[in-house]
Amino acid sequence: MNPLKKRIGVLGGGQLGRMLIEESMRLNLHFNILEADSNCPCAAYANTFIEGSLMDEAKIIELANCSDVLTYEIEHVNTEALLKLEAAGKTIIPSPRILQMIQDKGLQKEFYAKNDIKSGKFFLVNNKSEWARLIPLLGSEKFVAKTRKGGYDGKGVAILNTQEIIENPANIPFDGACVLEEYIACEKELAVIVARDTAGNIVSFPSIEMEFDPIANLVTVLISPARIGSILEEKAEALARKVVQALDGPGLFAVELFMDAAGEIFVNEVAPRPHNSGHHTIEACYTSQYEQLARILVGLPLGSTELVQAAGMVNLLGAKDFSGAYQLENLEKISALPGVYVHLYAKAESKPMRKMGHVSILAPNVEEVLEKAKYIIEHLRFVKA
Repeated sequence: MNPLKKRIGVLGGGQLGRMLIEESMRLNLHFNILEADSNCPCAAYANTFIEGSLMDEAKIIELANCSDVLTYEIEHVNTEALLKLEAAGKTIIPSPRILQMIQDKGLQKEFYAKNDIKSGKFFLVNNKSEWARLIPLLGSEKFVAKTRKGGYDGKGVAILNTQEIIENPANIPFDGACVLEEYIACEKELAVIVARDTAGNIVSFPSIEMEFDPIANLVTVLISPARIGSILEEKAEALARKVVQALDGPGLFAVELFMDAAGEIFVNEVAPRPHNSGHHTIEACYTSQYEQLARILVGLPLGSTELVQAAGMVNLLGAKDFSGAYQLENLEKISALPGVYVHLYAKAESKPMRKMGHVSILAPNVEEVLEKAKYIIEHLRFVKA
């Protein structure tokens, strides 16, 4: 089949899907979207829009029937339905086998251990009664607790004091199955986006350094390349590629990493889809993360991941003090800056800390990227309409 005639079905209609469509328009690809919200960011761009839950097997089958290949832009989907479709011969990238493992943070940690991939020490617990016995064995003053399923954007994650929880088990924040991890004193939070095609070829994008909102646990600013030097850059890239090799299937994967003060690098988590940390690639790389995924889906060669210039990204998050209709203050000032690209996600309402858009930044060096980022953060904000 001519790859330019392929029909791509996407589970999820958020901003990641929207940017996938935007970056694929010049290839004349046909996009079918399944999403519960008919006002989602993808709705205006979809060739076919199916309104329905991402857990509804009948709706997923409907999407599959009008698509040549399926992908997803969010992890919270019905993997059992996708596994049945894959077994029946439908191409799904990445495989729901991979997604099912990634949906469960406990299975993810076991996967790293089994494949000798460096990650923090951990224990799996099924109920609160198991915490007190296992927390001291992590050997850290603080520890990280994560619900095994359903968490995202910092939800279902807590950093806790070991002694405090042992003495006051009533303060345990989660019921049910959890992962308890040692706390790694993080010097830098990094990400490496890795693409693997159906023939097994692998390319990776330059490392990304991320800064997070300490309360919302959302990326606020990122820069690429990360300020870690060539030796650590190679180390981060090699570890991310090792993860994707072990996953053993095509797709685009964002490998989130921790680097400690000694320069040791650990895998935190993997996202089997385009990722917030790769938005800058639209302007900053010869091939964006979104075009790279489109190439994989239709069988085109992987594109160059080389950076055109040093780059950064500022997340545009909803103001903390209101919800509702909004305006973007100082957009004219920001738009006048060279090497600055504003992306808005067509969301009808602003909500506190909601991802409303992002700004990509290009400059000759990282220092200038950070100067522009500081200016954007100080001036560009959502206000009530």
